[in-house]
Amino acid sequence: MITEDQLDTLRDFRKFAPKFLNIRTKSGEPKLFTFNRAQEYLHRRLEDQKKAIGKVRAVILKGRQQGCSTYIQARFFHKVITSRGKKAFILTHDKEATKNLFGMAQRFYENLEPGFIRKPDTANAKELYFRELDSGYAVGTAGNKSVGRSQTIQLMHASEVAYWAFAEEHSKGILQAVSNEPGTEILMESTANGIGNYFHQRWLSAQTEDNEYQAIFLPWYWQDEYTYNAEGFSLTEEEQHLFELYHKNGLTNEHLAWRRLKIKEFSKDFDAGREHFNVEYPMSSLEAFKNPISNVFIVSKYVDKARKEDISSDAPLIIGVDVAISDRDRTAIIRRKGRMAFNLERFSNYNTMETVGRLKRIINEENPKKVFVDCIGVGAGVVDRLQEMGFDMVEGVNVARSANDKERFKNLRAELWSDMRDWLYSEMPVQIPDSDELHSELCSLGFKENSSGQLQIESKDDLRARGLPSPDGADALSLTFYGGFHGSPGGHIVVPKLMPHERSMFR
Repeated sequence: MITEDQLDTLRDFRKFAPKFLNIRTKSGEPKLFTFNRAQEYLHRRLEDQKKAIGKVRAVILKGRQQGCSTYIQARFFHKVITSRGKKAFILTHDKEATKNLFGMAQRFYENLEPGFIRKPDTANAKELYFRELDSGYAVGTAGNKSVGRSQTIQLMHASEVAYWAFAEEHSKGILQAVSNEPGTEILMESTANGIGNYFHQRWLSAQTEDNEYQAIFLPWYWQDEYTYNAEGFSLTEEEQHLFELYHKNGLTNEHLAWRRLKIKEFSKDFDAGREHFNVEYPMSSLEAFKNPISNVFIVSKYVDKARKEDISSDAPLIIGVDVAISDRDRTAIIRRKGRMAFNLERFSNYNTMETVGRLKRIINEENPKKVFVDCIGVGAGVVDRLQEMGFDMVEGVNVARSANDKERFKNLRAELWSDMRDWLYSEMPVQIPDSDELHSELCSLGFKENSSGQLQIESKDDLRARGLPSPDGADALSLTFYGGFHGSPGGHIVVPKLMPHERSMFR
């Protein structure tokens, strides 16, 4: 018989897991489930979402062996044995992972106190089913395109999605088997596996405001086991930079000492080892999904620094607007006062007049000195209507036209991005919104020097061909420099030799 205390604990997963669920540690020793920092954070984010919208939808980016899969298995096992009509399905990238994850659920069941719950009516290598509850567990491997398509599922664990062989097919099959009802959960987790693939696209989509999925990042340095003795440890310039960025979030010298050892394990070449480490153990989502091209126009460390600055400015307000009305792009509006860029907002599916209405309210409330709008395509109609309404501070900018400095730049877009780059690189501190999405956009574009010696920036079409979205927010920020450069003048940019896989860019 279950006591009242046990019944209370049974209802609460946070109490239940540490008391009743037995796991196997990395050393192979059995122990009761104890939440680590990453699991605590993940639990809080999922529960907050459940309270807010009644269901859970999350894309989780993680480092290696942080206990994310263990947490999800425990969470779903608890729901299966304490609820009616809860069917959980785990889809992994290979057979061995499928076996390991399902083995966790079997271990949870086998180590419960005798009589705690009824025996499953079905118990085999791929399924646990409790007929009395009409609840159970099933597993599959993503190597099979049709796996789970006919299932009815309430709880879905999509594991190592970045390594799924048929991700697009599964998104139209097994993921559609989960209803949109309250209490349902879809948890997609993975380490990174490059950019442009299905998981990367889902991560980017989860960062937008109009998506029901939330993006959750779990940094590796939240793990106590990823530390090493730092006695006498002296930080390199790079390590000092990382410490300044992340120590408030838990990064210690002991973590950095462990990182240095791990990089050496990966490769004798430090740069190659670091690249490998950053994918397996990322500090941030941007590091995990690092742009693979060598000729990145804006280097990440300057954007990192600008995100952490806190600046006030009395300079006139300049607003940049990148207009879009298609489903794949969003309109972006950003403000800048001298060295301070702030309040980036994005919205999708606005028609031209709705965009005009939004900008009219902004102009009336914020009184900008200038509003620069990209007037290629639909932006021209926005400019015409606002000027017709008497807003003479609004000016259209055709970024495809010739640059002011025709010798140095292929077009105005390259010139504006160069001014924005010099602004970010200046010795005086600058501030930008603390946004992963804007950071990614600023560091996404490649560049080259054409046969005439002009700087040419990678086009939006070429960017999309590499699986990356349009840099709407970064383009909007670049427009704020149309009225004049605000920073130290920059010299000619040294253009690196393009790698073979980069030569098809800039068609």
